[in-house]
Amino acid sequence: MLNKKMKVAVVHDWLPVIGGAEKVLAQILKIYPDADVYTLFDFLNDEERKSLGIKNVTTSYFSKWPKVKKYYRHLFPFYPLAIEDFDLFDYDLVVSSSHLVAKGVITGAHQVHVSYVHSPVRYAWDFTHQYLKQTGYDKGLKGLIVKYLLSRLRIWDYRTANGVDHFIANSGYIKNRIWKVYRREAEVVYPPIDIEDFEFQADKEDFYLTASRMVPYKRLDLIAEAFAQMPDKNLVIIGDGPEMDKIKAIADKASNIELLGFQSNEVLRDNMKRAKSFVFAAEEDFGIIPVEVQACGTPVIAFGKGGALETVVGYNKDPDNATGVFFGEQTSASIIEAVQRFESIEEKITAENCLKKAQKFTSDQFMSDLKTIIDEEMNKKYA
Repeated sequence: MLNKKMKVAVVHDWLPVIGGAEKVLAQILKIYPDADVYTLFDFLNDEERKSLGIKNVTTSYFSKWPKVKKYYRHLFPFYPLAIEDFDLFDYDLVVSSSHLVAKGVITGAHQVHVSYVHSPVRYAWDFTHQYLKQTGYDKGLKGLIVKYLLSRLRIWDYRTANGVDHFIANSGYIKNRIWKVYRREAEVVYPPIDIEDFEFQADKEDFYLTASRMVPYKRLDLIAEAFAQMPDKNLVIIGDGPEMDKIKAIADKASNIELLGFQSNEVLRDNMKRAKSFVFAAEEDFGIIPVEVQACGTPVIAFGKGGALETVVGYNKDPDNATGVFFGEQTSASIIEAVQRFESIEEKITAENCLKKAQKFTSDQFMSDLKTIIDEEMNKKYA
């Protein structure tokens, strides 16, 4: 092992808001509290940075551009250039937390680079056609340009996988995608939640909840459309983002849908513990919020693909330990059927089972597993 104090850099794609990936970043920084953080964009305030444990942060040159917060997502063709511009030569250990380009930082043979992958770039790989259709870039001259840029991004993304010494996936689902895209093996370390931050409540109120960043792949529009067709069932929606106007247009026509927009963690967690069920329609890589609501004793109605299959116990598979039900298609009709099915067996899905499932994803377990893997890599390099 190193005879000197180890110098650590943590590379995180971006910091627009505090979401699931940022909660993982916070745990990494608990392991390495003196690490320097590198990120493309940082729109957090001082209090939010402090809550994540960020002491020193370096951003890309793009972050200095005027009003970049309004259009930073559209700069994706330049993300590889920006991430490669970070000079990390003096660090012994580089830990990247990546769902876009963070894993593509340039490192040398004298360094260890461990990459915790939330997902290979979703819109560049297996979700490309879905992304193009949802954004309207599946046709025309603009579509042709975007397709070319995504093709270039795929080439870069595959090439830079060679710079990673050890891949860690946030789920078995992502482990399989890493193999498919990069032909690299990965170990699974599930993202953490702080169980003590969530209040358990067995008695539920008569409303359903969904909460997320309002981006296309989260499919909040489908949830809103489904409940608009079930006027006797109340839905609370929490979140904000590019899809807000679309969701609001649906909610405004339905008296049973309450759209709260962005809310504090306190408000979100209060709704989590009181809701009869949380509805989750994304094909998510892991999806930390279904685990968080289960920590409150709240069941989940989820799309039956992706990470949800590892975080939610479906009633059809294991009735005695069930924590929710799955629906098979990303359609409003499939969500309606799942809600009806949930209500038919609601009393058989206990709050205690939900809490028990959530307790398998603790922060202590995450930090222990991650540190063990990194220590092994460091020992290989410096033994």
